[in-house]
Amino acid sequence: MEKKIDFSKPLIVLAPLAGYTDLPFRSVVKKFGADITISEMISSNALVYKSKKTLKMIEKSPSEDPYIVQIAGNKPELVRDAVEILNDVEGIDGIDLNCGCPAPKVFSHGSGSNLLGDLKKLEDILSTVKKYSKKQYTTAKVRIGVNEKIPVDIAKAVEACGVDYVAVHGRTRAGKYKAPVDYDAIKAMKEAVSIPVIANGDIKDYEKAKEVLKYTNADGVMIGRGAIGKPWVFYQLKHGVEDITNEKKKEIILEHYDAVLDFHGEHGVVMFRKLLHSYSKGYTGANEFRDIINRISDPHVMRDMIENFF
Repeated sequence: MEKKIDFSKPLIVLAPLAGYTDLPFRSVVKKFGADITISEMISSNALVYKSKKTLKMIEKSPSEDPYIVQIAGNKPELVRDAVEILNDVEGIDGIDLNCGCPAPKVFSHGSGSNLLGDLKKLEDILSTVKKYSKKQYTTAKVRIGVNEKIPVDIAKAVEACGVDYVAVHGRTRAGKYKAPVDYDAIKAMKEAVSIPVIANGDIKDYEKAKEVLKYTNADGVMIGRGAIGKPWVFYQLKHGVEDITNEKKKEIILEHYDAVLDFHGEHGVVMFRKLLHSYSKGYTGANEFRDIINRISDPHVMRDMIENFF
């Protein structure tokens, strides 16, 4: 079987972000340069109980290749059932276990970053994914600890489960999204294991991505919040361009808008408002623009507004 992921050069990966990395957004970053796209985090529970919304969340765009679905779960049996459902879905190249989500709701259920506090349990669950998955790749996304930093222990536990790569957000669970990212911890993980390590956390632009790759010697960068409102960072990294024209930005914004309408229907206009709030950051007249678009729900009027503003 031909390997779809080429680790010989640094990978540019879109991080899973709840409420943002839906199919339209993923198809846009894929088109403009992302090597791997990953679904939003899917609850194993919701998958096993065949929630309609969840099944829609794992649909992918034809261009997403390779495509990885991220699941969260706190029990081996439940995770096994979720994996078996995904086995029957065409077009998924890998299953990623979320071992990093700091959200209280996820943490209190015993999944996400909770697993970092019980590495034995993490190994049980991750090994279950590896054992039952018929997909080409098994991967994990982690943080560097719950309260204490234990990056090397985590890296070794994950490696022991036979994963193809690990993506690491360089903060503890306690660090949420505010504490400084510990790139030394990522570097230490990279040195401790032989599997590829992908660096994540505050990689917000072209410069930073280059710097983090060089500093940590990681096998790639994973960009999440840094891509919201600036998905062209993937284009910049893919093509090695530091400057990006406003024309290119506008092309990407319109492409994203069309993709959202395509996938979500007319409701996409309302959904796109929060994205336009991000896109318009730093532009003259952004506040007035936001006030106006917050009242628009007609797809054609909205498209004209975007055309004229950007």
